[in-house]
Amino acid sequence: MGENNKVLKALGILVGISVLVFGLIYGGITLTKNIGKSKKVVTAENATETLNELYKDITVNIVPARKEQVNIEPASVKDSLPDISKYPPQVDNTTNKFIEIFSSTEKAGTSKDGWLVDTGKAFNKANIKVNGENVSVRIRGIASGQGMDYIVSGKYLPDAFTPSNELWGAMMEAKGANISLVEKKLTGNIAGILISKSKYNELIKKYGAINLKTITEAVAGNEMAMGYTNPFASSTGLNFLLSTLGTFDSKDLLSEKAVQGFEKFQTNIPFVAYTTLQMRESAQSGVLDGFIMEYQTFENTPELKADYIFTPFGVRHDSPIYAIGSLSAEKKEILNKFIQFSKSAEYQKLASDYGFNKFDNYSPEIGEVRGDVISQAQKLWKEKKDANNDISAVFVADVSGSMDGVPLNKLKQSLLSGAQYIRKDTSIGLVSFSTDVNINLPIAKFDLNQRSLFTGAVKDLKANGSTAMFDAIIVGSKMLIEEKAKNPNAKLMLFVLSDGETNYGHSLNDVRDMLQTFKIPIYTIGYNANIKALQSLSDINEAASINADSEDVVYKLGSLFNAQM
Repeated sequence: MGENNKVLKALGILVGISVLVFGLIYGGITLTKNIGKSKKVVTAENATETLNELYKDITVNIVPARKEQVNIEPASVKDSLPDISKYPPQVDNTTNKFIEIFSSTEKAGTSKDGWLVDTGKAFNKANIKVNGENVSVRIRGIASGQGMDYIVSGKYLPDAFTPSNELWGAMMEAKGANISLVEKKLTGNIAGILISKSKYNELIKKYGAINLKTITEAVAGNEMAMGYTNPFASSTGLNFLLSTLGTFDSKDLLSEKAVQGFEKFQTNIPFVAYTTLQMRESAQSGVLDGFIMEYQTFENTPELKADYIFTPFGVRHDSPIYAIGSLSAEKKEILNKFIQFSKSAEYQKLASDYGFNKFDNYSPEIGEVRGDVISQAQKLWKEKKDANNDISAVFVADVSGSMDGVPLNKLKQSLLSGAQYIRKDTSIGLVSFSTDVNINLPIAKFDLNQRSLFTGAVKDLKANGSTAMFDAIIVGSKMLIEEKAKNPNAKLMLFVLSDGETNYGHSLNDVRDMLQTFKIPIYTIGYNANIKALQSLSDINEAASINADSEDVVYKLGSLFNAQM
């Protein structure tokens, strides 16, 4: 018993030390290199000097990269999608006779974002019969773009799908999916641009009226800072892309006139958000004068209603519902019964209470768009959104001892699979860190040669040692700043892949002001991670933080790289 007490006491001391170490590091005091140093105020003039001073304290190793065979096939959406169990149903079926429905998340979430969830649960309790037997529904909340990917790839087929708008249905049909539109409007909603009241009044004085055309003119003229969401994943972002192209040429969204107008417009977009939440946080920090959102979300966010004015745009978001595949007569009847139930006066009132059905008289600004045109517009967006910038990015990979085994294997898989989404004209470098920092690959255009070197460098990563994450961020930042000196048009980014547990070297407090001055966004991807620590790093310059796992990290990175690279 005495020996056990000694062990417990020793463990208690170790735990106390661990807590103290973590608090010191994230509180801004470094345990190794910077104790006693006074904090220097970083300005635009001395930021580079500060960077160089910090860099001198770091042991940096140059690791020769070797070439490795690469996969030149296009990225497989089917392979990158996680197993459907990653998205458990919000409503479970209660009978053996049922249909499964994919639903967009604004109506299959919680609270006032859970209209279809509440309706589905009520339907399952209503003892509704088909062929003399009780029937029910299973509802699975999945973002519209991802729901389309499951269906088109054949990875998983529900019986029905209700995305936010009909743009996804048009694309699914163009991609060869076996679907049929059963109901155009399950409940009413629209997309809009939120403009701060001060900017709105300023634009009214100049333009006389506010609509999408005047907003695109204001953005193109650098009179307004605006953000929007990734049109590969977001219904509102996709709607906004097509609508913006339509303001330049309503007859041909892909014409030279439309493309040139979009390029001028996009030049003055500060960033495209990975998620709506990221975009809202950027707006609240004062970075943006305007951003896009569905009205139902706006209606349920009082703090936004106090500061912003909603201006509708684009196609309606009326939650159409599609049958998927060749449904049996019984399943078709269950689907029809559920649609009738959802459109009843009781559940349309519930929808209205939850913020839907507020703009039933709004007519779309653009006409019907073919699915192949929508897909081409997405491709055009990826090619043209950074036409005036050369993207330069450094991946910063954690190879400390805590990453050994599954986390490092997931990190490698993420980088190798995610590389398939990176354009060849993007400049890419790789840094890894444990106790020291390694430059595994200097920055260069991501052509076949660089991609081969990148693949070899990633495969050679091995885990050991302590975790000097902020040292590695300093090294990656220095590489990017030197690249910017050679190419003033370079758009700089850092991607930090880590478990977030820094225990060596510089601290967040040492680098925060410098990073704010350089305005380099730091996208963080966490593996069994301290997400709060990584989020604080991404928050410095309005970047996204991803909580990765073995199933969905590749899909998330693909979406992130589509938005940023």
